[in-house]
Order: sequence, then structure tokens, then C-alpha cells
Amino acid sequence: MSAAVATNTPLLLPIPPARDIPLTFTASLKSWWHAGEKQGADAEERLLSSKRTAPCVVLHGYGAGLGFFFRNYPALATWAGHKGTDVYALDWLGMGRSARVPFHVKAKRDDVTSRVREAEAFFVDSLEEWRDKMGLDKMTLIGHSLGAYLSVAYALRYPTRVNKLILLSPAGVTRDPNNLTMPSRELTDTGDAASSADARPATSASTSAVNHIRNEQRTARSRETRTMKLVTYLWEEGWSPFQLVRSTLFWGPMLIGKYSTRRFSSLTEDEARDMHEYILNITLAKGSGEYCISHILAPFAHARMPLVDRISALKMPITFAYGEHDWMDPVGGLQSLQQLREAGNHFGRMFVIPSAGHHLYLDNPRAVDDLLIQELDFNRQATLRPRNHAPSPLSSLFGRYTLLYVDILYR
Repeated sequence: MSAAVATNTPLLLPIPPARDIPLTFTASLKSWWHAGEKQGADAEERLLSSKRTAPCVVLHGYGAGLGFFFRNYPALATWAGHKGTDVYALDWLGMGRSARVPFHVKAKRDDVTSRVREAEAFFVDSLEEWRDKMGLDKMTLIGHSLGAYLSVAYALRYPTRVNKLILLSPAGVTRDPNNLTMPSRELTDTGDAASSADARPATSASTSAVNHIRNEQRTARSRETRTMKLVTYLWEEGWSPFQLVRSTLFWGPMLIGKYSTRRFSSLTEDEARDMHEYILNITLAKGSGEYCISHILAPFAHARMPLVDRISALKMPITFAYGEHDWMDPVGGLQSLQQLREAGNHFGRMFVIPSAGHHLYLDNPRAVDDLLIQELDFNRQATLRPRNHAPSPLSSLFGRYTLLYVDILYR
């Protein structure tokens, strides 16, 4: 695994664990023999690091990349500076600017469980390999959409490595095949230039707030066309939306331009041009991780193995957040909170971001930034109090975040 890293701190090898306290003469002799300056420094570092805030890792959604969070990194870097920790932004294997290694699932189509497990392992295994080589003990995962789904899949497999989960409009949660999730709206929704100026904070997801989102989704669902039958067929055949764009050859840039200018109209003119170039180049790159989608999700983003049926095994704090105009059905979040509570985990929370759609972190970065800082600081033993998270020049200077382009070659 190799990575291109931008950071103001050197990468360090993981500190070895402490030896057992000697209870026999032989063990005492070994302890005496290995004692020295380095061992003392390692022990000191373990003591100090045990009090540090766990670093957080930002994980993008399907077919996107770490660049989508460009509006959120300054606030996260400021938080990291205050806490003396780090923030990492990671491109999933086979997406963004990470290595486009071949993606294959060997399981037969009717073996749904094996298909899902293989597809999840492609991403989960690479994330664990990266964590191990970075020497991180625990991480807080901030995932969006498919990145949120894969964050939960990682936590289920490696629960001792996850401090907490912050899931932004997570995919694959609900078990209802007739849920109101509408991925086709990603091609028709528009950004709102006024959303960035919306001063309203994130609010707890009340029943009325969730019903408001779902009523909007019902209205949009009633307008869908018969073209979706074709989309369903292509989905089941393993085609990806990006594969369709690449097949149009020189029409591709124009199609992407129509999408990016409509969906991200809240960006400044310069930001919009940069976003278009970014999406264009990662879309036209060789297909790889994108082919996971039909194995993990059925048409209309209904999970083949819904997270709501698996999430109760997790004991760490979990936060759900949806946009006020999201096309992802928020009922899965409410169902997951109920499952967590019934399993004894009372540290699940859910919020709604005003004036935001599925890309809530881009549509209303101010509200999302405030929510992220609040949830990163959330302590099981402490009561949350309102805090002013306005960045200071000094903390911004020392805030640290790392951008990683992961190249993992399977042996």
C-alpha cells in the first residue's frame, strides 16, 4: 500500500504494546534485558496517546472522491488543532484517485449473502490494511452515502477499531424494498445558492421532520417515468452510471457538465469549474470499485443485506444525519436507532440538516460542520453543551488533515 500524503507531521511507525508485568524471575530477567531509553520513550508515548482524541477518517460516497468535502476540511482541521489529533480524507479503493484495480465477485447471482460479503470485503479489507500501516489504534469514521454503508460494514468486522460512527445520508439502511429512496433524483435535484447562508443549525430528527422529507420523496416518486425500467435492467446486469457516461465517449464531458452545473449550483463560479473537472476525470478513469453497487444494493438503492438488520451488534456511538430535501429515505435511520436502543446502545442520535439534499455537506457546510464538531466531541459520560466553534487563526494554523490516495495492489 502506498499513499501520497500532505501533512505537517511525519508518519510514524506504530508503537509496540507494553510487555506484561513480570511475575517470575525469567520474566523479570527479560524485562531487565530489554529496558532502555527507547522503551521508556515508548511507554511515555503510550500513556500520553491514551488520552488523545481518536483521529477521524472522512470517507466519500459512491463514485465520488475526497475532494467533495473541500468545504468541510477547514473546520475539521481547526477541530484537530484544538484536540491535538488528526483528520484523514481517504479515497476508497477503486474510486476517486485511488488505484483502479480489477473488481470481481466470484459468487453466483442467486447467492446474495456471498455477493454482498465479497463486495464489502473489497473495501473493508483495504481500509483495515491502510489503518494497520498508518498505526492507528481507533478511528472515528465520517462516511457519506455508500461510504457510510461501508463504514458500518467495517465497524461490524472490526468493532474494536472504531471509536464512533457519523453517517451522512447513509445508503443501504432500510429493509423495505418499497422505501422512498430515489437515487434517480441525483440527476435531477438542484443545489440552492442560499443554502450556504442558512443559519439554522441541525435539528434532532423528530417524526414530523422525517415525515416532511418522506412526503417530498413521495411527490417526486409519483413523477418518475417508465425509463426507470431500463435503469433497473441495466443495474441488475452490473452496469454502473459511470460506465454509461464513458460509453458516450466525447459526449461525456457535456453530460457531466449538465449534471454538475445543476446539482452543485450553490458553488461559486470557480468552485463549479473545479468540481466539474474533478468529477469528469474521476468518472472517465478506468472502472473499478464502482461495479460493487449492484452486488451491495438492489435497484432504487434498497440494500440486499440492510444495515438495519445488522447494526444492533455495534456498541459505539452512532450518529445519523439527513438533508431536509434528501432523496435517501430517513426512516431507516429511525429504525436503526430503535434497533440500537433495544440492544442496549443508547448512544444513537439522528439529525436533519436544513436547506440540504443528499450532498448535505456541500449544500449546507456551515450546519454540517457544526454538527460534525458537536458529534466528534460527544462524550458518553458528558452532557452536551452549546459551544462556539468559530475557527481561530492560531488553531487553523496548527489544524492537521491528511489527503490520501490509496494504491493497494493485491498479491
